[in-house]
Amino acid sequence: MSIELLINVTPSETRVAMIESGNLQEVHIERESKRGIVGNIYKGRVSRVLPGMQAAFVDIGLDKAAFLHASDIVPHTECVAENEKKQFQVLDISELVRQGQDIVVQVIKDPLGTKGARLTTDVTLPSRYLVFMPGASHVGVSQRIESEEERERLKKIVKYHCDDLGGFIIRTAAEGASEDELGQDAAFLKHLWRKVIERRIKLKPKSMLYGELGLAQRILRDFVGTELDRIQVDSRLGFEKLKEFTEEFVPEVNDKIDYYAGEQPIFDLFDTENEIQRSLDRKVELKSGGYLIIDQTEAMTTVDINTGAFVGRRNLEETIFNTNIEATKAIARQLRLRNLGGIIIIDFIDMAIEDHQRRVLATLEQALSFDRVKTNINGFTQLGLVEMTRKRTRESIEHVLCGTCPTCEGRGTVKTVESVCYEILREITRVNRAYDADRFVVYVSPAVGDVLAGDEYHALAELEVFIGKQVKVKPEPLYIQEQFDVVMM
Repeated sequence: MSIELLINVTPSETRVAMIESGNLQEVHIERESKRGIVGNIYKGRVSRVLPGMQAAFVDIGLDKAAFLHASDIVPHTECVAENEKKQFQVLDISELVRQGQDIVVQVIKDPLGTKGARLTTDVTLPSRYLVFMPGASHVGVSQRIESEEERERLKKIVKYHCDDLGGFIIRTAAEGASEDELGQDAAFLKHLWRKVIERRIKLKPKSMLYGELGLAQRILRDFVGTELDRIQVDSRLGFEKLKEFTEEFVPEVNDKIDYYAGEQPIFDLFDTENEIQRSLDRKVELKSGGYLIIDQTEAMTTVDINTGAFVGRRNLEETIFNTNIEATKAIARQLRLRNLGGIIIIDFIDMAIEDHQRRVLATLEQALSFDRVKTNINGFTQLGLVEMTRKRTRESIEHVLCGTCPTCEGRGTVKTVESVCYEILREITRVNRAYDADRFVVYVSPAVGDVLAGDEYHALAELEVFIGKQVKVKPEPLYIQEQFDVVMM
């Protein structure tokens, strides 16, 4: 399986597309005006403590106060007062932090919708092979490194670099790394943490102490250990910055980076631009003729599978089973492509044979095994739905690229023309009873105006007779379908 990264860089936006075997699998978008803040470290100030929610709101200098739960507070000296250190095991938020207290925190979730960022006091600093844990004294090893001999070798090397500053977690990419490479990473991270400490002393509250790497550099850092075949960048300046970064931190991919100077836009390769547009559609077509319906809501994401035009060859049960099997691969791809996270409910077509259910679940698990984001499948419920979760740390592609519809305001539907007509008639009756007017002028959208002058003309005429006053309808080209104004004359 070949893997390519396409990096599109402009002054205002950076986009990274991951292509597997010619198909778009992941899209990452970062805008300079709305850069993600996950991983950033701040010196914040507790603005409010909520014992009933076991949480506190912390002002870190953003538009919305960030959220800190009691379970995300560790007993570091900067987040627990002297007289509270001995009680830090008690998860009562009022004993862990107090209003007006300065606190060092790290963002673990970007602000999403009406929710502020989520914070932790368990600060970590990632690099190519290691994750630095200030204040810790132990060494952890990624569970994906299976060889016990290699785990012990890595722990022995890294343990040497642990000191009063902190400990380390050994990342999956460290498998096979040399002692010098691990030592360089450890030294770099400790140097970085000393800079954070210096800034913490110098800077006032609501200041950023450390900012995460830019999108392109961050993606390359996180893709270490993945067999990348090629990386193409369409910006000369971006290419040079990336080269400089990889020479220092990811030398094994340095030779794979190319400057793309083609005439067509880089995201026209592999039909990437169109694939991104299709990822915003509610309906996803399957090759067999079936389709998925994906609905993203505040609480969860739902996926509905339908056979559509697929009629199968043998019998109904086989048709349903084959559609569900095909859907599992499409669902796994769409979750990655759209970056859907949180609770996900999948409504597979009902299967009467238990073996078919087991095989569908196994195929779904296999398809999700290629996802770098942690997923957890809970199996079929009594209603025949599959419950699963996918870790969410950044906004979905829909939230990045789209906003609330000004016409329906997020409902997804608008009132019919007939409904608006009857609402207007009721409003005229209400206003006539409340006020003394000689006649009425109603400003409406063109579509509503046409119906009031046509199919609903008799209803308007009856109303004029009932109230004994003239009602004149004036279409306004700029009015949306639900918009109208009743004016007394």
